[in-house]
Amino acid sequence: MIEMTNEEKKYLLSTIRSINDFPKPGIVFRDITTLLNNKDAFNFLMDHLEKRYKSYNLDFITGIESRGFIFGAALASRLRLPFVPIRKPKKLPYITISQKYSLEYGVDEIEIHIDAFSSVKDAKVLLVDDLIATGGTAKASVELINQTNATCVEACFLIDLKDLNGANLVSKLTTLYSILEV
Repeated sequence: MIEMTNEEKKYLLSTIRSINDFPKPGIVFRDITTLLNNKDAFNFLMDHLEKRYKSYNLDFITGIESRGFIFGAALASRLRLPFVPIRKPKKLPYITISQKYSLEYGVDEIEIHIDAFSSVKDAKVLLVDDLIATGGTAKASVELINQTNATCVEACFLIDLKDLNGANLVSKLTTLYSILEV
């Protein structure tokens, strides 16, 4: 398994802006737009992900709306694999399947095209997103992938917000890789 050194992790973390009290008091928002705006840091991250996943024999890369699209599509392009978006309801134009998940105060839902992985029997899929917090959306995404005739072989996140414990929830369903832990 290819993982980053502590120095490499410090470098990447230094390119991510922290904004206190956003979107509400007590929250520290991790703003990845500063990493995306730094061509060297973004390419360093994508080089790392390409090296890590090139030997996984993946069939598809999926990304969770919306920041997972950025990293997932870039990685899919580098690995020459198809990219499949996981979206909020009523955003995909064809027949979809959906998965509901619990929020602190209610329920939300995500969808994928019913035929997203149909071109490959027993497809191996990588799930990508920018961060994992409570894990609800990521868990639902893994379950959604596995509802098809595909298997989520790993869920990859740039940032794991350790205090929110979402990684433990998702790691019960698939292997999990987080580059940074804050």
